[in-house]
Amino acid sequence: MANKQPKKPFNYPLFWRTTALIIYDVLSVIFASFMSLLIRYEFSISSIPSYFYGPVLEALPFTVGVTIFIFWLFKLYSSLWAFAGETELQNLVVACAIADVVNIFILHLFRVETEAPQSVPKSYYFIYLFLLIMLEFASRFSYRFLRSIKHRNANKKNAVSVMVIGAGEAGNIIIKEILNSHYSTMTLKCIIDDDANKWGRYIQGIKVVGGRDKIIEAADTYDIDEIIIAIPSMSRSAQKSLLDICKETNCKLQTLPAIYQLVNGEVSVSKLHDVDVEDLLGREPVHVDIDSIIGYVSGKTVLVTGGGGSIGSELCRQIAGHRPAQLIILDIYENSVYDIQQELKTKYPDLKLTVLIASVRNAERLNWIFDRYRPDIVYHAAAHKHVPLMEDSPCEAVKNNVFGTFNTAMAAANYGTGRFVMISTDKAVNPTNIMGATKRICEMIIQTFNKHYDTNFVAVRFGNVLGSNGSVIPLFRRQIAAGGPVTVTDPNIIRYFMTIPEAVSLVLQAGAYAKGGEIFVLDMGQPVRILDLAENLIRLSGYKVGEDIKIVFTGLRPGEKLYEEMLMNEEGMKETANRQIHIGRPIELDEDTFFRQLQTLKEAAYTEDPRIRELVRDIVPTYRRNTDVNQEAIEEHKRGVHVPDTVKL
Repeated sequence: MANKQPKKPFNYPLFWRTTALIIYDVLSVIFASFMSLLIRYEFSISSIPSYFYGPVLEALPFTVGVTIFIFWLFKLYSSLWAFAGETELQNLVVACAIADVVNIFILHLFRVETEAPQSVPKSYYFIYLFLLIMLEFASRFSYRFLRSIKHRNANKKNAVSVMVIGAGEAGNIIIKEILNSHYSTMTLKCIIDDDANKWGRYIQGIKVVGGRDKIIEAADTYDIDEIIIAIPSMSRSAQKSLLDICKETNCKLQTLPAIYQLVNGEVSVSKLHDVDVEDLLGREPVHVDIDSIIGYVSGKTVLVTGGGGSIGSELCRQIAGHRPAQLIILDIYENSVYDIQQELKTKYPDLKLTVLIASVRNAERLNWIFDRYRPDIVYHAAAHKHVPLMEDSPCEAVKNNVFGTFNTAMAAANYGTGRFVMISTDKAVNPTNIMGATKRICEMIIQTFNKHYDTNFVAVRFGNVLGSNGSVIPLFRRQIAAGGPVTVTDPNIIRYFMTIPEAVSLVLQAGAYAKGGEIFVLDMGQPVRILDLAENLIRLSGYKVGEDIKIVFTGLRPGEKLYEEMLMNEEGMKETANRQIHIGRPIELDEDTFFRQLQTLKEAAYTEDPRIRELVRDIVPTYRRNTDVNQEAIEEHKRGVHVPDTVKL
């Protein structure tokens, strides 16, 4: 015998709440019916003709019954009025209007039956509609009003005082959601907008106190804890100038990420994010039409080495969305590659995805992979990139970076790969560390291979990636969260920065532009001083530099230099169709000598030869240890020559 489903318990609270609303509506219809006559005759009962009472009184049971039925059809008894909004208000008004129209016909019928000369005055119906709407509005929205007052009083002691910058559509949506949310502990105090026509006016009861020149004054006057920038259409350069002012308030900053969310109706408190340092870089992000350049990926077998890393995983995400025939992710570290595998399986269930654990040092394993899968395109992101760690293990840097690249490039050439794109670094230019020097050798390998094989070999060079594994930003965030101190190696150290999406856009565009042998370089604007980066991140987190969070200088680490360059002097530079992307001219080299040096270097790396740095310098003459280079940089900086200008964020 089948088990019987347990009966659903009767919802007594809902029953009594609905019953109370129906009783209220019955009384409201009765009240509106007679009060309309009283208002029409200026509250003088004696002035009301007696023949008006008959139709109204006789029709009342039918009017009540029809009105309750109409309200039920429009869900006025099943809506959650604690969260009522525009839709519920529209339903309420339309239901009352229909009920009023039906009431006209009912009264007309009862006028005929009672033989009254006139059912009611024409103005009666307008007054009746107005009263009915007001009474229904009061019953449905009063709970929300009382709930809002209770919420504000409950959070008055621990509320976060908030200033909203932007009195446009996005600002209005954010303000409305904060005011209506039962869970928000934010208390809106004021609004800032540069439009003088809005000054002194109110949005949802919150005053627009002035333009950006009032930000610091208003933050002090209203004791603001947090500033929300609700201008998603603002350009990066305009946003930077605004953030420069906001930083002086020591308030926590949040912003909306992009205008597309306003267009898509996605603006909400949940879309707010903390203002990041990348918002303060002072330049517009690199814009690449991914759909137009990544078309060559569609229908192709694509292999990404180092696919579990920051750049590699983002490459996989971008490629997966453009219908490759097959995406192969290769990495030696199983944990990170497992994460991107699960992410792509969920997001792209129809993607033909293969994940392989392998080391680029293992030429036999690579040859087997290339022979079996025959990739059309290879993005080579696998490498050891951490500068100080590689200074302590130079042979590992050589084995993984130089000969890992050599093995992967050779497999691509032997098994018919059409394009091979290698990820390089600005540290390859006049390198002062073994990591940068090995990446420079990788560029030389790529350019040399391109001359002898049908595969188009190219390299893409860019600077530090914000938010990547090993980036300084996650370190600073952890240090701030722990209460400090924040550690900076040197007060004068500067770096070029870009975001992960920018880096991946450049890599993808290089694949589209590739004719073979190029080193693509991004014009990343002015370099950024790391000290400014640390100070801004502390301020953006709502702390005072030196008081709440201290900064400690630890000294340059092994292999680090004060500044990075993007191009070697002898390379020169030419433009591409994208003005922010340039191509470095390849350096001529003696190939026979180069390959002999590589063989010697390989033997030295695998025998832990202490002369490994000297052998690397034989191949890369511009490689010098960082001690001498940094001293020269300091002297040149004092004289005001040659060193790139830093940018105050």
